[in-house]
Formats: sequence, C-alpha cells, structure tokens
Amino acid sequence: MRMTDEPLRCLTLLLAACALSLVAAAQQGADAPADTSVLRVCADPDSLPQSNRRGEGYENKIAEQLARDLGRKLEYTFFPQRMGFVRNTLRRQDPQTRQYSCDVIIGVPKGYELTATTRPYMRSTYALVFPHRPELQQIETAADLLKLPPQMLQSLRIGVFGYSPGADWLARNGLLEQAVVYAPQSGDPAENPAHTVEQDMQAQRIDVAVVWGPVAGFLVSRHAGSWRAAPFTPDPQIKFDYELSMGVRFGEQEWKETLDRWISEHQQDVNEILASYHIPLLDADGQVSAGAGSSERLRAGAIDERIPLRLQSD
Repeated sequence: MRMTDEPLRCLTLLLAACALSLVAAAQQGADAPADTSVLRVCADPDSLPQSNRRGEGYENKIAEQLARDLGRKLEYTFFPQRMGFVRNTLRRQDPQTRQYSCDVIIGVPKGYELTATTRPYMRSTYALVFPHRPELQQIETAADLLKLPPQMLQSLRIGVFGYSPGADWLARNGLLEQAVVYAPQSGDPAENPAHTVEQDMQAQRIDVAVVWGPVAGFLVSRHAGSWRAAPFTPDPQIKFDYELSMGVRFGEQEWKETLDRWISEHQQDVNEILASYHIPLLDADGQVSAGAGSSERLRAGAIDERIPLRLQSD
C-alpha cells in the first residue's frame, strides 16, 4: 500500500524529533568527572613556559591553584600537544571502567572547535624577541623594527613560525626573503617553540624572532639583561592577540560552570601567576597592561609556534 504524503510527513517529523532527542540526551548525559576528589589535567610533558612534568609551567601553577581551591588532589595525563592530543587525553576512556584519562586542558583558544571552552582567563599578544644590541635599542614595539634604516633591516634574519600572524606580518612588509621559517609543529615531541628560537638565536642563526607572548616572556626572563622583547600592538588587518580558556568535554555543562565560576572568582590569582611568568597581558583596550608584561618590564628584561592554535588537529 502506498503511503500518502501526510502520514509520510508525520513519520519524517517523528524520526527527526527522535534523533534530536537522542542527541540532546547524549549531550546532557555525557560523563561528568567521576571522582570529585581528584583534578585530572591533560598537559604537555615538555612545553615550557606552558607545562612540563616537573610542574614548572604557568599552566601547572594554575592547575595547582585550581586543585587547592576545589579541594582535590592534582593528577596529570601527559601527551605532546600535537596531532591527536585531545583524542589521547580529554576524550580517551578506559575500555573497562569508562573513566576518562583527564578532565580539563588548562590552555586552549577561546572557542576551540575540539572542546567546549570556559570563559577566557588570559589575553596575550605576539612579540618580537631579540638580543640587546645597539642597533636595536630603539625598538619599543614590533612596528619600530620597520623604522630601522633599510640596509640594516634587510640584513636581519628573522625567525618565524609558518602559518602564524608573524609570517603574515613579514609578508605584508616584504620581509619574507630574510625569514627563517619554522614548522608550526615539530615532529620531535622534545622540541618546542621556546627551545627552537633560543637555540637558533644563541647560535646567531637568527637576529630577531616573532613568537607568542608567553614564549617571549619566558625567553627574555631566561636571558635577563641580554635579550629584550617588544609586543605587537593591535592591527586592523592581522590578529596578533588571542584569548585562552580551559577546555572540557562537550556536554559537561556543570563542570564547565564550575570552572567558569572559579576563573571569575580567582582571576586576580591567575593574573598574578601569569605576571610571575612575565607574560604580556592585554587590557580591554588591547594595550599591554602594567604589571603583567608591560613594555617597561619587557625592556628591563624582567620578563601553532602559534601557541594559541597549537591544538590545531585531533
């Protein structure tokens, strides 16, 4: 018997409604962190200044503060933050217990497509890093590099990570021919942007590097008095600044709200941790804020590469 149009339409709507209900149920019923006595953090074992196994990164310190405030024991699941990171950490379940390996990534870009994200806790910007040399002493912001005499500017070897805002900036200003371009992600898990740039600058293979702000602060603090950094200011054509959030599994709304509340109530504590790592933080107007990697502190030496986009693929 041939089905008439009206019953067919009703059946189609019913099936669609059932499908939507199943999706909603799956999202609402996603496993929340089972053991509320433990804070399980997904992290890179060797990627300073973000994190390492020894707990020396700023993400480690944020995780420690979060665990203390929530009254939980801190545990890590380590995996290099390269392709497959989310799949092998946040989304990985034990086949017997169905427990996830870890429950939060401390640093992901705001709106990251592979995780749900909390409210942002950090906004930073890319910066130039360079040795303290007489010909570079007038550089206060990245734009000042372009004011150098043409012959001097064209003699500089500039380290930059491919597919980053820094690469776009060099291309726009006709400086790509003198760029030393690094892959956004190294195939070696022991390599990270800070180590790559530090190694090449010490060997004088590059004169200047364009790096993510936390990496700039880390490098300058490791070479206090001999290296300097100059932040990029807001640009209408190239986005240099990014906001970072925490990443959790989709559907774990209660856990996400717990982290949102913690960030809101402890933003000052987080800012102090970030400032202790000399990270240039931007205020609401897009300016480098005082006391958190301001240009004065950068000058004094107190302070994927593409770190905001480092979790680029699952």
